[in-house]
Amino acid sequence: MRLTGDNMIKTSAMIIEGLNQYKSPADRLSRLVKTNQYYPIVRGLYETDPTTPPYLLAGSIYGPSYISFEYALSYYGLIPEKVIAVTSATFEKKKKKRYETPFGVFLYQDVPTEAFPLAIRMIHEGEYYYRIASPEKALCDKLYTLAPLPNQKSLWQLLIEDLRIDEEQLANMDVNLVEYLSKSYYSTNIKKFAAVLRR
Repeated sequence: MRLTGDNMIKTSAMIIEGLNQYKSPADRLSRLVKTNQYYPIVRGLYETDPTTPPYLLAGSIYGPSYISFEYALSYYGLIPEKVIAVTSATFEKKKKKRYETPFGVFLYQDVPTEAFPLAIRMIHEGEYYYRIASPEKALCDKLYTLAPLPNQKSLWQLLIEDLRIDEEQLANMDVNLVEYLSKSYYSTNIKKFAAVLRR
């Protein structure tokens, strides 16, 4: 996320403020969009570089949020699939959100309020900063969204066969962190996940 400077993400209010010497700043902004000086992301939000990767924009489109779920799992190489839609976690929004933009598809869904701020990494990339869940947190977020599983065996099968999580990376996960996180989700899936890692 970056909301300052000559390049990067800008709100319509920021742009119009810089165009106050024109009789109609809003009309001037429309012309700047038509001449490809600004590229609309969602209503009221613009980017100056059309090649900006979508994950750098996710936190500005809808928030507070951080990248998690499938996109984060793919980012860390925990799952083999390349994930196109940028998936992010929110809290207390009550419903899922989907944005289809010229930069890509963005999906948002809630995690528990208590769990939301935990184990998030702030990444600096060029002129941008973005927030992404740690590998453990991303997997806990994903498990939280799934129906409760009956036992540890079924959870393991889900991880390896359905989600296709890399076993070696599972073995390297911080079980103490997962146990700590499990207290904030009130999810039997995540409690079972911690127990599986302890084996």
